[in-house]
Amino acid sequence: MTQKAHILLVDDDPAENLILRALIKKVSTIEIELHYCQTIEGALAFLRSGEPVSMVLMDNRLQPQRDFRETVPLLRHQGFIGPIGVISGSLVEPYFQNLEDYGADFRIDKSEIDPTAIEFILREYLAPN
Repeated sequence: MTQKAHILLVDDDPAENLILRALIKKVSTIEIELHYCQTIEGALAFLRSGEPVSMVLMDNRLQPQRDFRETVPLLRHQGFIGPIGVISGSLVEPYFQNLEDYGADFRIDKSEIDPTAIEFILREYLAPN
């Protein structure tokens, strides 16, 4: 039986949704349903809707907030207890060393996202169904 995961991608660039959707299709060991929101408000509304969410992938820089230090706590205050990963084009900022302090579980560079990385992250952070 194939495990199923529901990933909520929150990114203000619609191209990132298309890229991740194409990469997810290449993951064969886990059935993945990708949900997409462009804003933190949309993500909060999606979480309130009751739709299943196994994991959130949050773009580091999301307008109007500055970075994950403002957006991830909003997801936690909404009551989301699952894993939250921060996606960024650059992980060199020193604040990434304290991402757990803001409620995030892991970080990944956009250039590192491929089907193998997606599968590893899901296996690492999601308990089997």
